[in-house]
Amino acid sequence: MGRIRRADAGNARAVYSTGTGRVAPGAAPVERSPAASGDGIVRVSRTTAGRKGKTVTLVTGLPPGEAADIGRELRRLCGSGGAVKGGVVEVQGDHRDTVVAYLRGRFRVKTAGG
Repeated sequence: MGRIRRADAGNARAVYSTGTGRVAPGAAPVERSPAASGDGIVRVSRTTAGRKGKTVTLVTGLPPGEAADIGRELRRLCGSGGAVKGGVVEVQGDHRDTVVAYLRGRFRVKTAGG
């Protein structure tokens, strides 16, 4: 059996590092313009997954800067609570028809799911 020796401190090197790679040192990072994610269609769906059987109306595909304002308007319109998480508006209860009718004047809207 061979002996296992410790590496000398002078010969130690990083085996893996996220600090370097194929990017040239000193190169400026590429700035990307904030493009609208998705295909430009606002989708309204209903789900109960992960909510202990409670129904929630989800609105996805909204422009990133408008999600909070639209979420506030939809909660007021439906008379219920909700939240905005990661650009997705959640409205408590099944309000798909009301939400779709309200958003049709501003966006291309589709009802998604069952």
